[in-house]
Amino acid sequence: MMSGKHAKELLDDLPPISYVWRTPVRRPRVSEADIPDPVAPQRVTPAMRARLERIVGRAPEVMVKITGRTKDAGHLKSHLEYIMRNGELTAETEQGSLMHGREGLKDLQSRWTEDAVLDDKRRRDGSVSVNIILSMPPGTDPIAVKDAVRAFAIETFEANHDYVFVQHLDDKHPHVHLTVRSQGYDGKRLNPRKADLATWRERFAGELRLRGVAAEATPRRTRGKVCKHDKGTVVALRRRGVVPDTDKGAREDVVRAAKAGAIGARPWEQKARERQAKIRAQYLDHAKELERTGKGSDRALAMKVREFVARMPDPETRREQLMRELGSAAQRARTDQTDVPDRSASKPRGKER
Repeated sequence: MMSGKHAKELLDDLPPISYVWRTPVRRPRVSEADIPDPVAPQRVTPAMRARLERIVGRAPEVMVKITGRTKDAGHLKSHLEYIMRNGELTAETEQGSLMHGREGLKDLQSRWTEDAVLDDKRRRDGSVSVNIILSMPPGTDPIAVKDAVRAFAIETFEANHDYVFVQHLDDKHPHVHLTVRSQGYDGKRLNPRKADLATWRERFAGELRLRGVAAEATPRRTRGKVCKHDKGTVVALRRRGVVPDTDKGAREDVVRAAKAGAIGARPWEQKARERQAKIRAQYLDHAKELERTGKGSDRALAMKVREFVARMPDPETRREQLMRELGSAAQRARTDQTDVPDRSASKPRGKER
């Protein structure tokens, strides 16, 4: 595996367009689209061009998310019952074995729990498993999704970890729950970082493409986005008409800042805007390069790049969005007050005595 330092040096030597999809982590890992031309490192390779075409063509983004960790036998049991729907769904292990019904669920749970008990290096609060969900947007072929997850798991974990995966089809997003035993065969424990998740997303997207499914795995900033996705629990509360505590706290902070006159951009917000400006500039510079070649295919791609940049959202943080919403609400309130007619002037006076 390439060290983080060497990977960063390699990325720095790539064509400028590769910056737009670079994952912002301390130890970047080189993807297929980051392998330079051996003769001319600054030349855009076919893999780079293909990724750019997928990005500006808005290929569906894969989701690979760690949903949690099981801490003990009871926790593992309840998690396996959930993903297997109490034995109604079939689970598949790293050996290709199919686990059916309550007996299969019980066998898997007891085997992993016994192994965890024998793990003398495991801390008391150490996890038994790492739980992952891999998902695609509605309309994606669920068979291709499951096959891609199987290949992803083999490539990522088979050499060192037990795992089990179950596909759920009761949701509009075809997705698979993958549960990986924390303790590896080599005694080391699974502890994924941001760089690992970025690599996992790219690997899952690659497996989907091998199966004819358009898929990409880019960071938010590649698509012009700044705000992180809200947690599932927060989204669920909003759908039920409940204001989450996080929303209440954020609004209160914004109101306090507005009253204190501290409404200017924060340093990290300014950096986000500068980064987005650089990304947009890289896109547009590459569009100019494509147009200079005179090729019809390059001109067509350049047009798509320009349209993609034009449709990028304003790089607002959540705080800036709330400030804008608060300002709009105050403006509407002032307008409503102005539009209310003064009825005191037309009120009839009583008879004079």
